[in-house]
Amino acid sequence: MSRVIGRLQRHVAGLPPTALADLAATTGRDPFRILIGCLLSLRTRDETTAGAAARLFALADTPAALAALPVAAIERAIFPVGFYRTKARNLVRVAEELLARFEGRVPPDLDALLTFPGVGRKTANLVVTFGFGLPGICVDTHVHRITNRLGFVRTRTPEETEWALRAKLPQRHWIGINDLLVAFGQRTCQPISPWCSSCPVTKLCAHVGVKHSR
Repeated sequence: MSRVIGRLQRHVAGLPPTALADLAATTGRDPFRILIGCLLSLRTRDETTAGAAARLFALADTPAALAALPVAAIERAIFPVGFYRTKARNLVRVAEELLARFEGRVPPDLDALLTFPGVGRKTANLVVTFGFGLPGICVDTHVHRITNRLGFVRTRTPEETEWALRAKLPQRHWIGINDLLVAFGQRTCQPISPWCSSCPVTKLCAHVGVKHSR
């Protein structure tokens, strides 16, 4: 897997960063903005997430400011992210709980993050890695699909994939694996008919589940 990662790093070099990687870089890795950005990004395209986050943070960039915003104002700011009404309500609750339970600071602990509304393992791991630089593996659909397609893991769900990678993947690759495989999965190793002819790791890949490729 280290050989695969090395080749993929060269393959995606120069491509634009994901919305969350860009958010982390431009906010000085502010855990609060990363948490909110992650919640906005769920089931939403990168370009939509970036615009929604910018509009929301122009109105409120702290837990106190966000908790004070009317839900309707948040809905208008984050539209058209997926499930924007549900997300607006969850954002207010997250801000309120940060103030009530953690003195307005995002906790660097995975288990604590999982207690917030709308926060699953993917979001919690992204906050831990992007916001605090701590070891964690964020497994989204790209990481789950590609690591199984490669034959590196054999798992049925993203959570199973996370635990399998924690057991097998060298820790030096944990933080970067999500950003790397998202970029690779969006452009080359797509869900249907991947570009195996131009893939730099096709000879290292088991092609599990691939019925048609280009």
